[in-house]
Amino acid sequence: MSIPVDFLSEEQFSCSICLDVFNNPVSTPCGHSFCLACITLYWDSRSKACICPLCKESFRKRPELHTNHTLKEITEQFKRMAETGGAVANTQAPSNSEQRPSAPPRPGELPGGLLTEMKTRFQRTSSSGNLLASPPPYEACQRRFSTSTGVSTGGSCGPPCARHGLCLDMFCRNDQTCVCAMCVEGEHHGHSVIPAKREMNIKKSQLGIIGTELQVLITAREKKIEEIQTSLADIQANAQQEAEVTVSMFRILLSTMEKCQAELLEVVQIGRRAAELRAQALVRDIQQEIDELTKRNCALTELTQATDYISFFKTYSSLCSVPQVKNWTEVTLTPDPTAGAVLRNATQMVESLQEELKRLPQLCLQTPTDAPAKYYPKVRNVQEYILDVTLDQDSAHPRLVISEDCKQVYCSERYHAVVDTPERFDRVVCVLGRQGFNSGRHYWEVQVGGKTDWDLGVAKRSINRKGKISVSPANGYWFLSLRDNKEYAFRSDPPTPIALNQKPQKIGIYVDFEKGQVSFYNVDAKILIFTYMDIFTDILHPFFSPCTNKSGRNVEPLIICPINPAS
Repeated sequence: MSIPVDFLSEEQFSCSICLDVFNNPVSTPCGHSFCLACITLYWDSRSKACICPLCKESFRKRPELHTNHTLKEITEQFKRMAETGGAVANTQAPSNSEQRPSAPPRPGELPGGLLTEMKTRFQRTSSSGNLLASPPPYEACQRRFSTSTGVSTGGSCGPPCARHGLCLDMFCRNDQTCVCAMCVEGEHHGHSVIPAKREMNIKKSQLGIIGTELQVLITAREKKIEEIQTSLADIQANAQQEAEVTVSMFRILLSTMEKCQAELLEVVQIGRRAAELRAQALVRDIQQEIDELTKRNCALTELTQATDYISFFKTYSSLCSVPQVKNWTEVTLTPDPTAGAVLRNATQMVESLQEELKRLPQLCLQTPTDAPAKYYPKVRNVQEYILDVTLDQDSAHPRLVISEDCKQVYCSERYHAVVDTPERFDRVVCVLGRQGFNSGRHYWEVQVGGKTDWDLGVAKRSINRKGKISVSPANGYWFLSLRDNKEYAFRSDPPTPIALNQKPQKIGIYVDFEKGQVSFYNVDAKILIFTYMDIFTDILHPFFSPCTNKSGRNVEPLIICPINPAS
């Protein structure tokens, strides 16, 4: 098989990575060819997706490379021709030193200059065995001129040289400019000169590497933007939650102040009523003496008008002296000993509270921002708050299955034969904890694992358990919900959506009865999920709902976990 000379060019047999003749050429899915060792090493040096060095097409998965047999066969033919010497046209200059045009090569033969360079390359490849070694500087320009036109025929021509009129098909690395063949022999003699097209391919390869690095920088910054936006969303959610909790706490403070005001007014009213009673008693005693003195005065008046001296003397002895009466001049109505104490103490307390409230914003501005773990329950001795919760089977919906130790619950597909007690939920698949409390602080943890739906929190003992249930704090329910494996919400009216960056595997529930606080935590991450403030007036019980099993997608149970205080 002979190969026409017109189809044989140096660029056709050069790998764009090592810039040397192909060795075991393979083709990528995008249609470009490389040495197997070169493209493998190129991809091994990259930690991310495989990219074609030429067209930059990205492959999600490293493609299987297949040998380009046609290219390999042609390359091998070049190699054989170089090793055997081939038929070379006579290119020796005549003795008179005048340059003569080379004889045109016969079909199937290579031009002499190209064959010499190819042979030199194969010998260098055979001796070094390193296909990825960089080629040496170009040592001699190709003198291929047409005798008739005087224009270079070595590949596609660019603009002609201004001085020599030849094609600027070479590139001087020393001066970083395109030159023609005669320039190479003249002012650029001894410089590092290579074909301009090859230098362009080298520069393109370098630009591709720079482009890849720029893309890595762009990707890193895009991820940083996403990270900042995610952090901003977290900060906004925490700020919203902090604002809601603050409003709830001030609402409780106002409620406490109103209650205290009512109690103080009652103290004032008690003092006033005591003064009224004392005044009424004094007036009654004085009025009684006035009545007695009035009667005695009337008797004296009648005695002075008597005409019967015998009756006069009988009565005179009892009326002739002033009766003994109480000295009321020193009697006064004094205020209650507690009078004024209410106003005095209230004034002092209000002034102190006002001063503290004035300082509160400045204190908050000076307080350093800690990690979210700061909001984990401040439990110096967690054993004091751990509540050993077990499930109350008498309250469980008929579809719920509870373990023997009453620590796990899941929803089955069928109803079980159970006694319909007043405490049992008959429509909503939920169950209460057996333990109830109406004071103190309590904490327990529940493993939710990979469940797609669940409800956890607390509920009043007096809640409605029959028929359709309206769940909200106003109706005695305080709990957190997950729906469709992604939607978290606190079941207020309307529900309060909660954005979480990571799905919790274990939920901690913390209740402070006196403060009216119920908080939910991601136990593994040790961060606060949500806090709600209210006023508790009834006995509370832990609340659990594994929800329906969603055709097998939500079959995992809720598990009440033992708590290690040291963790």
